[in-house]
Amino acid sequence: MFNVGIIGVGSISSAHINAYLNHPEATILALCDMNQQRLEEKGEAYQVKHLYTNYQELLANPSIDAVSICTWNNTHAEMTIAALQAGKHVLVEKPLSMTVEEAIAVENAAKQSDKIVQVGFVRRHGVNAQVLKSFMDHGELGEIYYAKATCLRRLGNPGGWFSEHTKSGGGPLIDLGVHMIDLCWYLMGKPKPVSVVGKTYHKLGNRSNIENLSYYKAADYDPNHNNVEDLASAFIKFDNGASLFVDVSFTLHLKQDEVSIKLFGDQGGAELEPRLNIITEKHDTILNIEPQIDHSTFHFPVAFSKEIAHFVECCQTGRESIAPVADGVVIMRILEKIYESAKTEKEQIF
Repeated sequence: MFNVGIIGVGSISSAHINAYLNHPEATILALCDMNQQRLEEKGEAYQVKHLYTNYQELLANPSIDAVSICTWNNTHAEMTIAALQAGKHVLVEKPLSMTVEEAIAVENAAKQSDKIVQVGFVRRHGVNAQVLKSFMDHGELGEIYYAKATCLRRLGNPGGWFSEHTKSGGGPLIDLGVHMIDLCWYLMGKPKPVSVVGKTYHKLGNRSNIENLSYYKAADYDPNHNNVEDLASAFIKFDNGASLFVDVSFTLHLKQDEVSIKLFGDQGGAELEPRLNIITEKHDTILNIEPQIDHSTFHFPVAFSKEIAHFVECCQTGRESIAPVADGVVIMRILEKIYESAKTEKEQIF
């Protein structure tokens, strides 16, 4: 069996845990969390006996083959490096780090190790994304020259560590935007970014005063802490002439939440969200094609199951992950440049 330790048993860990539990060759050997009560509750719920409040003690367990790091963003780099040095494979939640400097340190540690580091870009593993990529790899859309991604929440600041800049590194850009930017960049063929113009807004706060509407609240939710942006947007240019526009929000005066991912090529286009559609031309006629698949929109549990299965396979076979640490470094460079552009109100060059 492939023995796994989970570091951090807050909200997102459930997706990892359930995916490992459903994997025929994986077993969860240990859990770790600073919150003793939460740790014991998760240990009992999932019947895991090895419980640690110190991640270094978990890493010292020789029976553990790999770890999933599901902690605050400001711990990702430190824990990933420590896990590699302890001889463990690593699946680290996005983003890879808080800074480019940290991301490069992780990349260097990975190069010095024979272990797999996979970044938690879970949307790459969605059925809709994988089907679209197959079409794109066969040239169905031609040259992709523009993409547009939106993930707008009208009331969706998770609070907790997500809203504390020292722990998260930012708000919707580093939490939601990282997925939107990564998926578009991945599907566009991972072109080299050359410049970016970004803008962030701090206008509404977390709007914890709103009544009669429920929304996701992170573990350790505290409405009194919020010093991250409400809204972010960016325009990114790449070395092949392509460009990407993205806008994301935690809170916005909006009728309803919006998720949209669109890619445009010289032979066709595609809408990945809210449902997968491919747009092309045949015989002087425009065609809207909807692939007949079980999950034509992003399905959270299925994507995590496929992500975990891919991670386990890579660890067991040495196969390169489709979400390697090098990609995590590039995405961190883009995020950092967007925040810098917003701060200086100037275009940033890579």
